[in-house]
Amino acid sequence: MKKQYAILGLMLVCFQFVNAQFTLDGQFRPRTEYRNGYQSLIPEGADAGFAINTRVRLNAGYQTDLFKVYLSIQDLLVWGENPQIIPVDANNSFAVFEAWASLKLTDNSGLKIGRQVLSYDDQRFFGGLDWAQQGRNHDLAMYQYRSGSFMLDFGLAFNQDFDNNGGPLFGFQNVGTAYPASNPFQYKAMQYLYAKETWGGFNASLLLVNYSHQNFDTTGATPVADGVNSLFTAGTHLNYKKGKFGLAGNAFLQTGTFFNGSTDVGGAYLLSLDASYKASAKVGLGAGIEVISGNDTATTDKTEAFLPTFGTNHKFNGFMDYFYVANHVNTIGLVDIHASANFKLGATSSLMVKALNFSGEQALASGEKSLGTEIDVVFSKKFKGYALKVGYSQMFASDGLYELKGVSEAAAKDTQNWAWAMLVIKPKFLTGK
Repeated sequence: MKKQYAILGLMLVCFQFVNAQFTLDGQFRPRTEYRNGYQSLIPEGADAGFAINTRVRLNAGYQTDLFKVYLSIQDLLVWGENPQIIPVDANNSFAVFEAWASLKLTDNSGLKIGRQVLSYDDQRFFGGLDWAQQGRNHDLAMYQYRSGSFMLDFGLAFNQDFDNNGGPLFGFQNVGTAYPASNPFQYKAMQYLYAKETWGGFNASLLLVNYSHQNFDTTGATPVADGVNSLFTAGTHLNYKKGKFGLAGNAFLQTGTFFNGSTDVGGAYLLSLDASYKASAKVGLGAGIEVISGNDTATTDKTEAFLPTFGTNHKFNGFMDYFYVANHVNTIGLVDIHASANFKLGATSSLMVKALNFSGEQALASGEKSLGTEIDVVFSKKFKGYALKVGYSQMFASDGLYELKGVSEAAAKDTQNWAWAMLVIKPKFLTGK
């Protein structure tokens, strides 16, 4: 009888989940990489890197008419990083990737609170960074408004680390709100507004972002929290499509203070324009240019270098990640002129080929601007229930790139390349209604 009650109780719980639109899905994504000049020029005599890592995610969603709750947990597994029978994860990579609740306020508005992904437009300034196995998320509260073709998001964040910001108070709370982070992506506070309107084949968006880092007075024996350093970014994304032709552009301006408080930022900008053309049912062509301002001053306390802080930067400026992927910050900027072709090889497969020519927006100390040319090739194939992606990239360095990366041409390998293969499986365990 107890067994029957247990089964009946389980059925009632499952019935409630289905009525409330409960979903459960996951992701299994192993990726193999051969690195022979990835992110920087590899010296002659150095062995290429080769490794396999896997991202595993489990996602659960629960939705009613008044609210939605979403949870995504993940682990990153580098093959061989854990000795066998070790009781803990060697790199402590298990994490809650997303954990948020969305509350319905009116038919057109709501409040989304918790850890979440911010991804807008082409992800140039805010993106989920899905290529990186760890991804990118933010802890914040967001007001959302939707009406017809108009949308507006207003987000607020205030980050703390109670374990590291002061002495204990009453045994369980900490003193003060100092946030001792020291990298550009780990801000203390952020306020942003995003608005977008669509008119037929044209849409335009506005993004205003202000984020700040803790400043410390280090003149004494012990650093003391002393206000914040804030960086403000304003920008727009424009997108137009008509028939076979498409045009998209970005324009951003940045001012304020660099994250560590050492440098004032003024006149920093990012401008881009990309055109696309569907030449046939199986061929798509693209071409564009992006200009990111660099530092043209001789002083160390002022810069005009733009930082695309929270974007999916792997998507831009070449897949080998030589620029703005944990590198190329507060330096000579970038001019990226590129052209691409996408070929539909069949109902489930495609091939993308892209060529990018790089130069500095400002000159290096030698006066050189030319940095080199990169070729990216990606083959994609969809199967029943999973997908396979394979990529190859090669960098043809110019004199400026050797100078920029601090590796002489004589000391560098003749071939700088990178190859990868990735399997993507997204099982759906329960889809609700």
